[in-house]
Amino acid sequence: MKVTINGDAREVPDGTTVAQAVRILTGATSGVAVALNDEVVTRGTWDSTRLRDSDRVEVLTAVQGG
Repeated sequence: MKVTINGDAREVPDGTTVAQAVRILTGATSGVAVALNDEVVTRGTWDSTRLRDSDRVEVLTAVQGG
């Protein structure tokens, strides 16, 4: 199925979860936030939230600096 992750069209297998989408983009395990179709997805539901065709996923990582 086709989804958009951080503005890029991607082909992912049916049943891909938010957690798997995050791992596609980053190896970071903390400081990561996710929005699915403009709604925040809480970390506790990443493994159980499955993507659907045409979903839009935004994966944001915190950056430190001054």
